[in-house]
Amino acid sequence: MAWLLGLGIAGVVLLVLSLVFDGVLEGLFEGVNALDGLFDGWLSLPVIAGFVSMVGFSSAIAMGTTGVGVLGATAVGVPAGLATGWLTYRLSRALLSDRSGAAPRDDDLIGISGSVVTAIPADGYGEVLVRLAGLPVKLSAKSPVAVARGAEVWVEATLSHTAVAVRQVER
Repeated sequence: MAWLLGLGIAGVVLLVLSLVFDGVLEGLFEGVNALDGLFDGWLSLPVIAGFVSMVGFSSAIAMGTTGVGVLGATAVGVPAGLATGWLTYRLSRALLSDRSGAAPRDDDLIGISGSVVTAIPADGYGEVLVRLAGLPVKLSAKSPVAVARGAEVWVEATLSHTAVAVRQVER
C-alpha cells in the first residue's frame, strides 16, 4: 500500500511541477499532438498528474478500507484516475476557451474624456487620467494650447501606447 501512496504523492508533485514548468511536457510531445490534434490536451501535465495521483490515492484507500489485493485496488483506482483525468481535461479546456472580452486597443482611447493631472504646456507634455475599460489609466498628454490641472479634456488621437493628443472641453 505504501507504493500506492507514493504514486499518489508523485502525482501531486507532478502537478506542482506542471505549475512551475508550464508547457514543457506539451513541447516534448509536440510531434504526437501534431497528429491532427488527436491527443490535443490529453498529454498535458495537469491531466497526467490528476490521473496518476487519483490512481494512487484511490487504490490505497480501496486497499486499506476493503482489504482487497493490489489487483482489486488497481481496478478501483484506474477508473477513478480516468475520470479525474477527463475532468481535468474538460476544466482546462473551459478555462482556456474563456473569451470574456477583447483587450482594449489604442483606438479605444479616441473620444473618451479625462481630467488633467499634470498641467499640459503648449509646447510639451503633461498627464491626463482617463478611464479605459472601467479602469483609471494615466497617460502622457499633448495639446496645441496650454491646459491647466483639473481641466476636463477629450482624447483626439493616440500618439503611442502611453501618449495621447487632447483638447480641452469647453462648457
